[in-house]
Amino acid sequence: MTFKLYNTATRKKDDLVLLREGNVGIYVCGVTVYDLCHIGHARSAIVFDILVRYLRARGLNVTYVRNFTDIDDKIIARANELGKDTSVLAQQFIDAFRDDMKSLGVLDADVEPRATDHIDGMIEMIITLLDRGYAYQEGSDIFFSVESFKGYGALSGRRLDEMQAGSRIAVDENKRHPMDFVLWKAAKPGEPKWESPWGHGRPGWHLECSVMSNRYLGISFDIHGGGKDLLFPHHENERAQSICANGGEFARCWVHNGFVTIESEKMSKSLGNFLTIRDALKSHHSQVLRLFLLSKHYRSPIDFSASGVEAAQAGLVRIYRTLERLDDILGARKAHGDKKAFLSDALSQVPVEDSFMAQFVYLMDDDLNTAGAIGLMFEKVREINRLMDSSAALSDDSTLRRLEHDRKNLISAGLVLGLLETTPAQFFGELSKPSEVESIDPAVIQEMIRERTEARAQKDWAKADLVRNRLKDMGVILEDGPQGTSWRFDV
Repeated sequence: MTFKLYNTATRKKDDLVLLREGNVGIYVCGVTVYDLCHIGHARSAIVFDILVRYLRARGLNVTYVRNFTDIDDKIIARANELGKDTSVLAQQFIDAFRDDMKSLGVLDADVEPRATDHIDGMIEMIITLLDRGYAYQEGSDIFFSVESFKGYGALSGRRLDEMQAGSRIAVDENKRHPMDFVLWKAAKPGEPKWESPWGHGRPGWHLECSVMSNRYLGISFDIHGGGKDLLFPHHENERAQSICANGGEFARCWVHNGFVTIESEKMSKSLGNFLTIRDALKSHHSQVLRLFLLSKHYRSPIDFSASGVEAAQAGLVRIYRTLERLDDILGARKAHGDKKAFLSDALSQVPVEDSFMAQFVYLMDDDLNTAGAIGLMFEKVREINRLMDSSAALSDDSTLRRLEHDRKNLISAGLVLGLLETTPAQFFGELSKPSEVESIDPAVIQEMIRERTEARAQKDWAKADLVRNRLKDMGVILEDGPQGTSWRFDV
């Protein structure tokens, strides 16, 4: 099976046919740096992080470009509110973004351009659009004429006569059509400005991504990504101005991730449910957040709820407990060395007889089905635990080799998803335990386990279950194995 992605432009899953064999160019619209990033930004960043990781794991050379919008109406308004220079404010939140991405385990993009470093390229594109009749000047403002491009609306599936202006499109009496969008804005007092053939001013929002993607990937490239909220007008306008200025097809495949709601409500500061990445990380382990955000297909909406994140944590704890047991039986796993090199080799050659890895690749090749891949990992965890529960796990060489093979595959799949990058001891050390659990005397737990063991020996199952349930109420989980009963906190 070849790798397929749902292409917003064609409204179906398409085979990824590359412009240059073995090389993938990806451009993803980054953040507008006027505030801290929220959990919706986290989902988008993680989705495209997984796309890049997986393509590299399949042996492809990926050039990943993700921009920073560092000049914008919102940045100017926030800078004025705080009494800061716009460049100082932008740098502050670029640094915050990078810290947040590092905390989430999101890899750096290969190129992270800023809009203000590409003003000259934007002016050149505007000149081309004017010369070709796709743009017009009104005073010192330049607008793109949507009626001049017959393909306008094809990406978002909208008809021009039915469109309404998006949230960032201001109604301007100088426009010839209500949906025309600004390419260059005349300078206003106190705002950042640059010289241009039309006087001092600054570029419109959409122009930057066309110029930066063309600069680093070419006038046509393989994949353009972003959240669904960017489909219209941002991506529609990008596509229009790029094709009109350069010809070609601009991006061949358009990929959009779904929205995040908070407890079934749209995230909004006015509703008091605006959740920043930093606030989320105060309560949840970064790998738990990754697992949760990957537990639904990237195109589907996902509701950020306490129960959902708790379920993700319980699942990740189960995987790490399994790895902990494997370490006890097989010895600690070896470090994988350079992560990029490991990921490049992890799935490049999948043995036909290895059904787990073959199924993992099949699922990920099918429009990046992380939800299915995670389900497959949990099936493997159950299989490994059943094998370890048998006496053969401690005595049979072939079983031990199978466990070693399964551990390697489980970790390989996890690393492609940005999971299982730490040892069990590190992971559990980073999880916080409830204060009431921390106060329990381990000697008391051991005495209760002894009572349960005696009850089981006497086949007093009711008493044995009673002790287990009492311990569970105390936040203690028992695990029975060939070497006896062990316990752990239900973190």
